[in-house]
Amino acid sequence: MPVKTCELHIDSKPFQFEVEGEFSWGNPELLFVEENNVISKTPWKDKGFGVVNAFTKEEFSALKASVTKNILKAIKANNIPVDEATFQLEDYHKVVTTDVGHLGVIDITRNLRNSDFDFDIELLVERFGKELGYKLTSWVEELQKTHIQIRINRPSSLDINPPHKDGYLSYWEDIVNVWIPVAGCNEHTSLPVAPGSHLLPEDEIYRTESKGAKINGNTYYVPCILKTKQGNLKMIRPNPKEGEALLFSPFLVHGAAVNLSDHARVSIELRFPRVGD
Repeated sequence: MPVKTCELHIDSKPFQFEVEGEFSWGNPELLFVEENNVISKTPWKDKGFGVVNAFTKEEFSALKASVTKNILKAIKANNIPVDEATFQLEDYHKVVTTDVGHLGVIDITRNLRNSDFDFDIELLVERFGKELGYKLTSWVEELQKTHIQIRINRPSSLDINPPHKDGYLSYWEDIVNVWIPVAGCNEHTSLPVAPGSHLLPEDEIYRTESKGAKINGNTYYVPCILKTKQGNLKMIRPNPKEGEALLFSPFLVHGAAVNLSDHARVSIELRFPRVGD
C-alpha cells in the first residue's frame, strides 16, 4: 500500500506521521444527522464537543484506583516485573519498556467491560444522559456487551489513533463519545479534536476505509482522515481537567493524541448509545 504523510496542526503547532493506506474522497453526503441527534440539545452542538463536570473528588479517586488496578493486572499478565506498591501511572513507560510489552498490555486494556471496574459506570450513564437530555445506556447492542477502553500513551511515541470519526463504524453511529483524563493529561498530551468537523460532508474528506490504515506497523479499525477540501486538519486540545470529561459527537474528527510530555498519559474512553428518541 502507498505511504503518505499526515500533516496537521494541534493548537497551531505542526505534527506529522507516516500512514500506509489507500485514500479517496467520500460521497456527497452528511453522515451527522442535524436534527434529533445525541448532542442536538447542547449549547455546543455546532462545535461538536463540550467539557463537563463528571466526578466528585471521591468518585474520581475510586475510578483512578480501578484504572491502576486494571493496568497492573495487564502488566502482570504479560509477565512484566512491577512493584505494585510504588507503581505510578505517569511512570508506566519506565515499567513497560518495550513495544512488544506495551502491545501486550493494551491488547487487554483496550477491551474492558463495566464489570472490570470497581466503580459504578451507570453513574456516568445517568449523569451524562441528563447533560445531553437523552436517555443513554452502557450496553452496546451490536457488540452484545459493554465496552470500556483504557488508553495509554507513552512519551514521544506513536501510541495514537489516526484522525478519524467513530461514526464510520456502525455500532458507534448513535452514541456519545466520552473521554476522561486519568493521569498525565495536560495541554501537551490530551485528546485533540477538530471543531465543527462533524458538519463536513464526506466528499470533503480524504480518508481510508475501515481497517485500511497502518501506522508504525499497526492496523487500525477506524479509517484515517488525511485532510479535507480546506487543507490539512487544524485540531485543538480541549484539555479537560481532573474530574471533568470531554463529550463529543461520534462524527467529530478526533485523534492524533501525540504525547509531548515526559510522562505517560492515561485516559478512559467510553461510548454510551442513545436509547430511543
